[in-house]
Amino acid sequence: MNQPDRLDLTFAALADPTRRAILARLANGEATVTELAEPFQISQPAISRHLKVLERAGLVSMGVDAQRRPRRLQPARMQEAVDWIERYREMFERNYQCLDALLEDLQGK
Repeated sequence: MNQPDRLDLTFAALADPTRRAILARLANGEATVTELAEPFQISQPAISRHLKVLERAGLVSMGVDAQRRPRRLQPARMQEAVDWIERYREMFERNYQCLDALLEDLQGK
């Protein structure tokens, strides 16, 4: 899978507030589906569907610990999205600096 496709999956996964909350929870350590479902008023199957989206995006992986299937955060894919956003932030920052310089020049005249 190429980077644009991975970014599409990542941003689509991050578009949902429940999935972002799941990622926030997993940032504190691994958790099972049952543990992840606790704070939500949705069913465990619904949480599992959200996890499948996150897994397909490469943001979460499933481990095996005896009979448990804990989910873990996979930060590498998130870093790709951060790097992509950062490139554009830097470009916009340069554009704003040029605008600031132009405004200062115009105000000085």
